[in-house]
Amino acid sequence: MATLKDIMTMDLTTTDAGATLKEVATLMRQDDVGSVLIMDGDTLSGIITDRDIVIRAVAYGHDFGTPVTDYTTGDVHSMDVDSDVKDAAREMAARQVKRLPVTRDGKVVGIVSLADLANLEGSTADQTALEGISKPA
Repeated sequence: MATLKDIMTMDLTTTDAGATLKEVATLMRQDDVGSVLIMDGDTLSGIITDRDIVIRAVAYGHDFGTPVTDYTTGDVHSMDVDSDVKDAAREMAARQVKRLPVTRDGKVVGIVSLADLANLEGSTADQTALEGISKPA
């Protein structure tokens, strides 16, 4: 049984709620990532993706100096490092998310993406997640 700690990315890109869209976009480019976790100290308060920036801000011509919290997804679902990969795939499908923060004792220690599921040899977890993600909301 594979768990999230077996496939998660531990090199996280984070910022605090005071960051602007431009600062977050710069972090994404610099770290070559598609999402940034918004932290309040050690507590996860939100997540923003490259798609969020394009769909929620750029498409409406919003200023890049705007606080990132205007565009983040709050109340982010996370799962424990010892959770089964298949359970995580089902959660990602049900919630229609491509990224899932991973926690240990309530603190974020990693993130699992749809690509991480796809790279898990001999598993169909990525298909499970993708089927749910692809359904209209």
